[in-house]
Amino acid sequence: MFEFGRDLRKLFAQARESEDLSWLELIGADLLAGEARGQSTDAGRVSCAKPHAAWVRASALWREHARRTGKADSVARALAAADDAAHAAASPDEIARAAVETAQALVVKFDLCGGRGLLDQASEAMPGSADGKPATQALSASVQARIRSRRARFDGDPSALMLAASLLDVAIHQVEKTRAGPTDDLRMDRAALALEAGVARRDAGLLDQAGRELLNLVQAATPEYRPLTRARALTLCGAGLSALAALADNEPAREQGRQMFEAAADQFTPDHSPLDWATIQVVRGGMPDGVALSVLRQADALTSGQGLVLGAMIRDLLMEGEISAAVSIGDLPRLTMAETVVRRRLSAGRPICELEWAGDQIAMARIAQARSRLTGAEAGSANLALFEAADVARERGLPALAARAEALIVHRVDAA
Repeated sequence: MFEFGRDLRKLFAQARESEDLSWLELIGADLLAGEARGQSTDAGRVSCAKPHAAWVRASALWREHARRTGKADSVARALAAADDAAHAAASPDEIARAAVETAQALVVKFDLCGGRGLLDQASEAMPGSADGKPATQALSASVQARIRSRRARFDGDPSALMLAASLLDVAIHQVEKTRAGPTDDLRMDRAALALEAGVARRDAGLLDQAGRELLNLVQAATPEYRPLTRARALTLCGAGLSALAALADNEPAREQGRQMFEAAADQFTPDHSPLDWATIQVVRGGMPDGVALSVLRQADALTSGQGLVLGAMIRDLLMEGEISAAVSIGDLPRLTMAETVVRRRLSAGRPICELEWAGDQIAMARIAQARSRLTGAEAGSANLALFEAADVARERGLPALAARAEALIVHRVDAA
């Protein structure tokens, strides 16, 4: 994606020696994996002068690779590197810093796979609030705030959302004051909380706050140097505009949201950050005529088989699209083909993750209802499976998929 001339190579050599890892946004997932492997090798050498710092850096690199690709082994390597950092620690501050790395890796794992237990593990891994130097304490506060924000969203508690937002405010101030690191992720979380609460409450003040935060992030993240941060902020902007458009049935706002998604997708290629690209397709897929089936198939290929919350949403959107396409032209063979694929997955000897199982149960219900519409035959009851699928989705922190399952249950009851 990028030209690596002599000057750029020199720039990257200098960047590798600094603590600022924002340059990672300029390299693709494969190169990032190579950087992480190299850093792990260097950290493990007997000759390594600062093994603790080297392992902390390796953990951060593997964590970023996991965030972009969803690879379980990258999460495992991030956790292992954090553990190695703890073993190499030579002071209370270094012990606390290694604990923060462990918690951050667990937060990424939660973002990828869901499950409240991971948030509990992250909290348990955290050092005490007074442990370490001021910069380490600031980083600790930032991770604790991010854990609280995810718990609040997981529980759907509006008051907890606002408390988490205030903790993010404090954390941003501490990190900036101590120069402990970048605050982009914290600001993104704060904007997402304000956006979610603003839409739920129809609170113009919260929506304005989210808009200002995201605008500042977009303006500060140039496409030449911060393409992923820019894309993530643009995606949130688009999601906010789309939600407002749905509430007010406002076509101009809907079109603005669509333009935001297009702009986000233009920042990088799918191989540069597969999950960021797939996320954009999910939010686009929630809009009328938002994304082509071919694009959803590509996103499914990037995420399937990994037990990802994102992958579950993509698969459901894809199956919904495939079924709708078959129904629109009365294509029963195409519907049967989709059913065969789902049944094969459900009956496979290998274990599948809960989210994949839930998605396939929802798909079977969609197929049964579609066949009923086409043939007039009784669809049969899938309510129990849909209830169970909704419970699984909610337990894993995917309320959007739970709502889609429950909508099918309501539809069947109404039809009866």
